[in-house]
Amino acid sequence: MANENAVINEEIKPEFNPWIVSIPIIGAAFMFVLDETIANVALLHMAGSYSASREEALWILTSYLIASGIVIPAVDWFCKLMGRKAFFMFSILLFVCSSFLCGISNTLSMMIFSRIMQGLGGGALLPLAQAILLENFSVKDRGKAMALFGMVIVIAPIIGPVLGGWITDNLNWSWIFFINIPVGLATIILVKYLIYDPPYARKQKNIRIDTVGFFFLTLWLVTLQIILDKGNNADWFQAAWVRRMAVICVISAAVFFISQIKRKNTLVDLSVFKDRNFSVGTLIQVVVNFVLLASMALLPQFLQSLMGYNAYLSGLSMMPRGAGSLTSVILSGLLSNKIDNRILICIGLICVGIAGFQLSEVNLDISMTSISVPNFILGLGMGFSFVPSIALSAVTLKNNQMTNASGLQSLLRNIGGAIGTSLSGTMIARCSQMHQYYMVDNLNELNPVYMERLSETAAGLSLYAHPAEAQYMAQNVLYKQLVQQSTLLGFTDTFRMFSIAAMVVIPTVFLLKNINYKKE
Repeated sequence: MANENAVINEEIKPEFNPWIVSIPIIGAAFMFVLDETIANVALLHMAGSYSASREEALWILTSYLIASGIVIPAVDWFCKLMGRKAFFMFSILLFVCSSFLCGISNTLSMMIFSRIMQGLGGGALLPLAQAILLENFSVKDRGKAMALFGMVIVIAPIIGPVLGGWITDNLNWSWIFFINIPVGLATIILVKYLIYDPPYARKQKNIRIDTVGFFFLTLWLVTLQIILDKGNNADWFQAAWVRRMAVICVISAAVFFISQIKRKNTLVDLSVFKDRNFSVGTLIQVVVNFVLLASMALLPQFLQSLMGYNAYLSGLSMMPRGAGSLTSVILSGLLSNKIDNRILICIGLICVGIAGFQLSEVNLDISMTSISVPNFILGLGMGFSFVPSIALSAVTLKNNQMTNASGLQSLLRNIGGAIGTSLSGTMIARCSQMHQYYMVDNLNELNPVYMERLSETAAGLSLYAHPAEAQYMAQNVLYKQLVQQSTLLGFTDTFRMFSIAAMVVIPTVFLLKNINYKKE
């Protein structure tokens, strides 16, 4: 048992201070996560530049996610093929070159191709950053390292829309991509001189391509992303193509996982899921990312479609969440060695639940404070739940498992976020339809309240139109108010669902092993 613990807690001795080494690592991860959301607010501008519809322009976002999702689980295999440091530098270089191509793209097809290349380059950055950070810090300091990493995961997506909106309004949407070039080049130079490969992360001989695994992984993720992105517009399984795509998705996923379990020299090593801390910690992160990305898609829609905010102001409204996240990740780093990390995770999930219930009580007469306070609490919850869960999920793994485990964890987080984003749109549409179906019964001549409101509205409009026209216009006005209220209820139902999802996962926290870093 002592020997096993010695292997589990083995530490490498970096040549430089771990905090200095973390600079290029965090820079690379920040670029990738920022680019997941920075282009969202500029999408309409891009669509106008290419004379494309919004649905066509959405592929600018989805192509990036699909490409990065394909690379993420294959990170460990590429590290064995090229060596981890070389692969890390190659990924950053590909990301930078692709960012330049995105900025100069003059057609939609060129932009989509460039975003695919950018996703292929960026997909490896997050799991590699997580693995290198965990290795360079001692076991007792991994909580602080994950606080730094959690800051990237939680805060970068929040900064993205604000920064993207400012750049689009004051410069040009191309600069959303050009800003990656100096940061990326500086990161490559720092990686070259500050990071080294431990023996297990160096280039290995006789590494073969797992063509079966890679093919079915690609097929699974591409079909899944297409279903999630386009399914709601096609009324999901009412469309024949969605049913066919779903069958292909399920079969390819099953074949992929079976091939990784049964065969040798595979793309990923699924044996890490035998580690209870890793499995439970990954589940918690998937749920938190589900709520994080879905709520980030919901709030701007709510503020723009129902409250009349513009793109920049709706992005700016997310800043209190960034302040809450920054506060909680700092506190998590300071407290990780002093109290049970499971308590921090529970506090975080409770904060997410409270914020969800507060947002489910909003109406059309609220002030900015009514959005800012729940957003701040939600930010607190994100930091408190993300940082300790990442640290606890990795603390019982061996160092030579980190790269593979980080890749799998990042893949599942991405899938959770994609499902959350897609499900949020579906929930709003379905719940709004349901509330409209029940509320429309009140718009009839037997309802005295409706008739009184109709008469008042028609009387006001009759000053500007014929009485018959005013009556017809009044009916339209009241019906639009009904649609607006039913849409509001759709949003509040969806916020409530996120709150329940966070609360339900709390009992799983106590399945994590209680690792007391203070005694290490």
